[in-house]
Amino acid sequence: MRIPMTVADFLDRAELGFAASPGVIDEPDQPGPPVPLSTYGRFGERVRAWQAGLDALGVGEGERVAVVSHNSARMLELLFAVPMSGRICVPVNFRLKPEEIDYMLRQSGASVLFVDPELDAALSGIKARHRFVFGEETEKHVMRFGVEPRPWSHPDEDATATINYTSGTTARPKGVQLTHRNIWVNGLTFALHARVWERDVYMHTLPMFHCNGWGMPYVMAGLGVKQVVLRKVDGAEILRRVEEHGVTLMCGAPAVWNSVLDAAATWEGEIPGRDRVRVICAGAPPPSRTIQRMGDELGWEFTQIYGLTETSPLLTFNRARPSDADLPAEERARKLSRAGLPALGVKLKVSDSGEVLARSNVVLDGYWDKAEETAAALEDGWFHTGDGGTIDAADGHLTIADRKKDVIITGGENVSSIEVEDTIFSHPAVAEVAVIGVPHEKWGETIKALVVLVEGAAAQEADIIAHCKQRMAGYKAPTSVEFRTAIPRTATGKIQKFKLREPYWAGFEREVN
Repeated sequence: MRIPMTVADFLDRAELGFAASPGVIDEPDQPGPPVPLSTYGRFGERVRAWQAGLDALGVGEGERVAVVSHNSARMLELLFAVPMSGRICVPVNFRLKPEEIDYMLRQSGASVLFVDPELDAALSGIKARHRFVFGEETEKHVMRFGVEPRPWSHPDEDATATINYTSGTTARPKGVQLTHRNIWVNGLTFALHARVWERDVYMHTLPMFHCNGWGMPYVMAGLGVKQVVLRKVDGAEILRRVEEHGVTLMCGAPAVWNSVLDAAATWEGEIPGRDRVRVICAGAPPPSRTIQRMGDELGWEFTQIYGLTETSPLLTFNRARPSDADLPAEERARKLSRAGLPALGVKLKVSDSGEVLARSNVVLDGYWDKAEETAAALEDGWFHTGDGGTIDAADGHLTIADRKKDVIITGGENVSSIEVEDTIFSHPAVAEVAVIGVPHEKWGETIKALVVLVEGAAAQEADIIAHCKQRMAGYKAPTSVEFRTAIPRTATGKIQKFKLREPYWAGFEREVN
């Protein structure tokens, strides 16, 4: 017997076994009215109301529905409602500039756009056939309670469930097509490795637009786990909610955990969640000192993973083993800084050029409307990550050493160095520019621009940074600018960025912090 694995499976089980259990606690502090505490039974009713509303709007199967929002219960509901009805959800990074968001909506062909109230004014120029602001407008004019939505005519696990945009190495982002099967397998393996069970309480410290919250919303529902929505990352607020809701599990980039460590320094009383909380980190491996502090100062269990939007995202998982218990704390932390062992069902190898390649059921179906890029990424039946790394022959653990693609990961956000370079080069005083990632204590790494000015022209560091911030999302702008007389190139005119990075990464084992 072969039955299609779809997103609906997770909610079906939630409603069957946990209908009366707390499902979703919405963010209380937001510009729109929060959704009242939802049991999983009520959550399912609201999901069907969204679907019935899309039916009434005439939004057909296969059409794209975009969501630009901070974390919210409504966004969580749409991550289920849209793909469960055979439509395609397009979660968009709300931190991007309006023109970037507009490109993604046009490239995906989204016919519906849902916007967070806080973003409405800034995104007023972005249009769609149907555009709504979360809150009273969607409750009154979209959702249809008590109306049974039409069923998905032909459920297909190989159908695209979501399109998630990634920066990649070019200025134009690519839309990653994740199928129902991708999401299902990722959720299953993630839950297995993270030891998720019904008594967990999960807090969304990770943006839901990031690869569908790494797939956690789905598996948490399927296991009846209470989900606490956090709108904006704040270390002290994370600690407060861990205490208030009994949180046991969270995911996020290193910057999230740095903010918690900072807040813990002035926290009055015992740190909440000691010997209970498990945190899963990805985006960039944090320094081993940060990993050690998580255990020493918070008493929280630290786990490292590695993956990409194109892999749903889980590729590796690294948690301390019982055999590591007697090791010095520094050594345990060093071992946890590695990307980890391949997750169940994942095959990894390193190419002759040092690039990490992967095969798994979590690998993307393709890039939306980009056949050439898809073929290149999936060449020879392996997904080409663009990251450089090594695999330990003794224990099979992967270590990410550098990046083949010129992507800078700052605070968990991917930034294309080429995109930043193009923006800086548009400044009339700039003759040449190279953008690199340099180590940063809080953000893992940050953006540095090496700039050669036009002869006779003048510009200050602040001028270049302001120029970027006017044209790009703030996190993409360089935090420092170094003026040079020339940028070294090879005989063929190429810039060897690994050589430019070397002085700044001296003393680090890897060019990833």
